[in-house]
Amino acid sequence: MFKTRVTEILGIKYPILGGTMMWLSVPKFVAALSNAGAIGILASATFQTKEDFREAVRETKSLTDKPFAVNLNMFPGLRPIPNDEYIEVLLDEGVRVVETSGHKAPEDMIGVLKEGGCVCMHKCVGVRYAKKAESLGVDIVTVVGWENGGATGVLDVATLPLVPRVVDNVKIPVIAGGGVGDGRGLIAVLMLGAEGVIMGTRFLATEECPLHPKVKEALVNANETDTTLILRSIGNTHRVWKNRMAERIAAEEEKNVGLEGLIPFIKGENNKKMFEFGDLDMGTLACGQAVGMTEKVQTVAEVIEGIVQQAVEAKKRLEGLLQ
Repeated sequence: MFKTRVTEILGIKYPILGGTMMWLSVPKFVAALSNAGAIGILASATFQTKEDFREAVRETKSLTDKPFAVNLNMFPGLRPIPNDEYIEVLLDEGVRVVETSGHKAPEDMIGVLKEGGCVCMHKCVGVRYAKKAESLGVDIVTVVGWENGGATGVLDVATLPLVPRVVDNVKIPVIAGGGVGDGRGLIAVLMLGAEGVIMGTRFLATEECPLHPKVKEALVNANETDTTLILRSIGNTHRVWKNRMAERIAAEEEKNVGLEGLIPFIKGENNKKMFEFGDLDMGTLACGQAVGMTEKVQTVAEVIEGIVQQAVEAKKRLEGLLQ
């Protein structure tokens, strides 16, 4: 049904990637995405030790015989991330699709990953970053617009103008995301020249996603205006679901408290507790403007089937208009 360079390179049925989400992109969720014909991406930064990460990789392998990926996180954080150790594990365990993301190009990673036989994807937010990744030998570049949940960068370019600009400036396949939450969005980014789509927000309210039911219910009732930007004051802009904690962080940023003053509010433990126990104002949740397209909690497979069917219908509608 869909055949692009992305589906061919990754060996997947549909050109759909599940966006990497801290604390959430764990084995069961990742495997569900891959089993449904997309590709899930394991968030290596979630795991505290090399041994924990190895166990997660092995668990994911036990849950799916389909391709899955591992994300290597290069964003600044309160805890140093041992990416060298994680690379050793993923190569040992036969993981052959790797996504890198962060505030810099993966210059110190691509060589060893390519030597290990990995397909390398890099996620970024602008043309110059995509061109840099291509120059390093990355196989696929992922670009996300300002509507994206999580890290948005500082360029503030929306998905619609960003995707064709990147497609016109690189030769490698482009995956696009940011504000895409259904099959119409999938067809739209393919029409812009992308060869795959990345979605995170749309999969938050799924049965396999390890979010507390209260959080999922809140997302189902949210609309496209229920997100906000935080952490711009420290050069790490993120789009999150608009709750009391997000508002508190924004208020603290207005006081110019800096990173040290924000730590009590942005530490990962807060988010983890929110996800596990359902206190809606305990932490923050990376969430894009596509949250307004979430109408009910479904299985991952049901969401993907719906996206694909809607994409087919959108294609037929476009063909009808062209006649």
